[in-house]
Amino acid sequence: MANAPAKTTICSACGYKNAASASRCVSCGATMESGAGPKSRAELKGRQQAGFNFLWFLISFVVLGVLTAALVVGLPMAVTALDFEGSNGMWVTIPVWFVGGLLVGMISPGRTFLEPVIAVIFVAIPTVLFLFFSQTVRILPSFMYVIMAGIGVLFTLIGSYLGERIQMGPTPKTVD
Repeated sequence: MANAPAKTTICSACGYKNAASASRCVSCGATMESGAGPKSRAELKGRQQAGFNFLWFLISFVVLGVLTAALVVGLPMAVTALDFEGSNGMWVTIPVWFVGGLLVGMISPGRTFLEPVIAVIFVAIPTVLFLFFSQTVRILPSFMYVIMAGIGVLFTLIGSYLGERIQMGPTPKTVD
């Protein structure tokens, strides 16, 4: 007796073959619509991030700003042995921004990669200026602050992507 072929649902956003029970596409994260096949290129573009969501930008800005201020400014005030001036402060901000992007990615509905990245740029500018002008021993050239802030922005993007993947849950087994 031959096995019947397993049923699949084709994602209407990217055309990936998912298990019939999948509620989100394993490949792109789009919500699955029953009976819908791949659409035209214009319709596929509409399924991506709908645009810039100002509310999630503000939420991202607050989350990233509070985390950065708490660890870079507040923690050294509470624990005087810690001194995050100059390059040490920049080394602390990169994982803080990653965690902030991860948190926003985990709580935001849908695909919101752009909002945390733009928000961290607005958080990075005053952070870099604060760390550069508050350092007492100049051990890091000014252009390195910009490079490290760029690395922090990239880590925020990675964190928000991972947060979105965590939010979607484990990937169901695909059926070919």
